[in-house]
Amino acid sequence: MFKIFLIFSVLIAYLSANNSILIVNSYHKGYTKSDVIIEAIENILTKDKNTDISVLYMDSKRIVSPEYFDKLKELYSVQMKNKQYDLVITLDDFAYTFIIKNYKYFFTSEKILALGLFSYKKEELKKLKLQDKVSVYLIKKNMSENVRIIKTLIPRLKTLYIIDSTLGNKNNKLFLKNDIQNIKYLSINNTKELVKILSKKEKNAAVFFIKLSKNKKSVVNNNQINKILKNSLLPVFINNSLFIGKGALGGKVLSLELFGKNSGRLALDIIKKDESVVKLSRDSKVIFNYQELLRFDLFPILSIKDYTLINKNEHFFDKYRALINYVFILSPLLMILIFALVLNIYRRFELEKKLKARIHFDNVMLNAIESPIFWQDENERIIDANIKFCTLIDIKLKKLQHKKLKDFKKNKKVKIVMDFLEENKKQRGKDFIFRYSDKDLDDKIYLIKQKKYFDKKTGSSGVVSIFTDITAERAIAIERKRNQQFVLQQSKLAELGEIFSSIAHQWKAPLVEITTIAQELFYSSPTSSKNDTNERESYVGEIFKQVKYMNDTMNEFQEFIKPSYSKHIFSIKEAIESMLEIMNHNIVFNYINITITVEENTNDEVLGFKNEFMQSFLNIINNARDVLLKNDFKKRNININIYNEKDYVVIKVQDNAGGIKDKDIEKIFEPYFSTKVTGHGLGLYMAKVIIEDKMAGTISVENINDGACFTIKIGQII
Repeated sequence: MFKIFLIFSVLIAYLSANNSILIVNSYHKGYTKSDVIIEAIENILTKDKNTDISVLYMDSKRIVSPEYFDKLKELYSVQMKNKQYDLVITLDDFAYTFIIKNYKYFFTSEKILALGLFSYKKEELKKLKLQDKVSVYLIKKNMSENVRIIKTLIPRLKTLYIIDSTLGNKNNKLFLKNDIQNIKYLSINNTKELVKILSKKEKNAAVFFIKLSKNKKSVVNNNQINKILKNSLLPVFINNSLFIGKGALGGKVLSLELFGKNSGRLALDIIKKDESVVKLSRDSKVIFNYQELLRFDLFPILSIKDYTLINKNEHFFDKYRALINYVFILSPLLMILIFALVLNIYRRFELEKKLKARIHFDNVMLNAIESPIFWQDENERIIDANIKFCTLIDIKLKKLQHKKLKDFKKNKKVKIVMDFLEENKKQRGKDFIFRYSDKDLDDKIYLIKQKKYFDKKTGSSGVVSIFTDITAERAIAIERKRNQQFVLQQSKLAELGEIFSSIAHQWKAPLVEITTIAQELFYSSPTSSKNDTNERESYVGEIFKQVKYMNDTMNEFQEFIKPSYSKHIFSIKEAIESMLEIMNHNIVFNYINITITVEENTNDEVLGFKNEFMQSFLNIINNARDVLLKNDFKKRNININIYNEKDYVVIKVQDNAGGIKDKDIEKIFEPYFSTKVTGHGLGLYMAKVIIEDKMAGTISVENINDGACFTIKIGQII
């Protein structure tokens, strides 16, 4: 039966396990091309909530030295040690080459999916024995298709400049067999040469820009290339969507987003089917920049099908250009007048529309902000405010505008805000904390920022006040601090346990020796009478009893101070009895009478930290003991009652020591608060942390009759 349960548990754990995927990016975070692809991959993979994704950035675009890759190898070996991935995705050549070359240092049997490659060598994978582990999703350069598109758009094309880092090889030029008179293959690695080519005003010429060659001295980023393409005097065609809409005319380009999505789907198939595949990407689209087509008087309408136009802004005059030209030819004077009138109306209409949209947008944005905001002019009149501020002071915006806060000082909420701002008026420009308490709302803590503003157009100035609600952040900070103190408490207990274990080990040896000596004395000493023998037996028995008591006490105390690192089900009554057994001598010696009452049919089992609960209970008992010592020794009582109330186990601890002073009872659970001269003020605070934060219970105290009564509630195990 146990074996069946074990197999079933393992099966459930296996089925619910997460898919772990590692993406190794050749470039740095912020490189547009790889960022778009990775984001698209993540959008597909994260639809499955059981998929975890990690990304490593090699930064090989900016650093390519062998020493760097050696250090990277050492770093990745440490990072990937003892880690297992369902799939490793490499993005572009650098990551692919680096991973397959160092596969044995990083992985054991992980599958590889290579992205961003135009080609790969099967012989190399066979040599590395990775042919069954590597899948490839190849990219098409679309070079012949783009040359065909260029020739179609520019039928009289005489000169075509092809700029690419890989065209140095003659074999790469064979695919361009056509009737273009002059094809120039250029391998450029800097912006100066690129500007020189694109600055030529040459008739019947075009540029097919693919990629710049690698420059070891400097790195050319995409923003620099975009600026150069915008100022080109020649139409520039591309096969990369990074430059579309940013100066390039267009072409058949790889859609990075579509490529990323299909790569994500392929990754899921590889994990699911557990087999290696080689696929060719079909994620390209024909896209043209409408503004660039107009600039070079090129129109693909009749010659090319299935294309997309971007940056096309259709205005009134574009739509009705033929009619306007016709009217203009027939009646020039009338057309001029109508044109001027229409243009004026149109501009005013557009301006008014934009102004209304802007005002509406500003209002929506302002009211969408969760923080109360208002601003005043130089005379402290309120210019505007958002809904949150109006709600805070309970006044509508229409009544608030162009008035001062002082005009509403009869409003209690306004007075609270106004008094605080007046008090901190001298500190304007600095951030300060505002604690807002109101009967109608929960207590809030705001971080107030005030900044002066000046409008150059109108010459007006004033102050903007922003109330940022940091109540939740403060609560989280307090919770974090309490968790740290709980961990610190456990750490101290662990250290104390180690010290006591050492002491106990040293004490147990003498105790065994005492037992041995007592036995030896009993059997070796001569006896004069039977009474003498009985007396010695009595003494030796008492020695054995005391040695056993000391040994048991050390074992119990050692178990008591051991910190609990996970929750367990335990009995409240047994935990309290174990704790009292440890301090029994102290209780008896001080003539304190402790009674434990458990109501009939009480379920006292709870889930929590047993030892920490015992330590919390010990703090309560010790505090009661310290105060009871002031009483007559015949009147020192502690009553412990255990019973069920709904779904809770309730423990009440009541003494007759006179109770807690009214001024102290509200602070009794605060950290570092103590009524003792030598107290640290952490005992009851840690008890509250353990009971409420770690065991989801509650602890409270009240004065009843002639003593204090602590009430603890913890959810019972049903």
